[in-house]
Amino acid sequence: MLKLIRDIPRFVVSFLLVAAIVNLLIGVFLRYVMIEVTDWLDVDPIRFTWVEEVGEMLLAWLTLIGAAIGVRERTHFTLHVLNLSPAARVWVDRIHHLLIAGFGALAAWYGIKLCLLNRTLATPGLEINLAVLYASAVVGGLLLVVYAISMIVAPPPRDHAIVPLEVRAE
Repeated sequence: MLKLIRDIPRFVVSFLLVAAIVNLLIGVFLRYVMIEVTDWLDVDPIRFTWVEEVGEMLLAWLTLIGAAIGVRERTHFTLHVLNLSPAARVWVDRIHHLLIAGFGALAAWYGIKLCLLNRTLATPGLEINLAVLYASAVVGGLLLVVYAISMIVAPPPRDHAIVPLEVRAE
């Protein structure tokens, strides 16, 4: 059961990615094919302003939930410049994740404020409440906080050792 709960953000991101690709393809088809067809048939054009709105919402949710997943799976880019001892590396890693948790809390806090501020506004095309867009900052920020704190509490994996980069002149 815990594995299923843990995998929910991955399933959501997978769905959002597929939905964004389909939305993009629909937008391209409507813009470059259907405009020509409606012009040729001399009928009213198909409105497709909603494609941009849906794409914006999908991208916001995808980015913020995906960033949290990247923190949890330690897949974000890191640059190892200093040659620190293993103990120092653990503390730098903890401070790093504490800063991420702080950023997530800040994003969630301002996301809540934006949701409350914009709860009466809607998008022009589909008339979706703008709080849905800004709720992505709340959910993503809270996930960042939870995942970053879990990285502070959990020990780093054994393969987390720094492997020096070799530069070869060939």
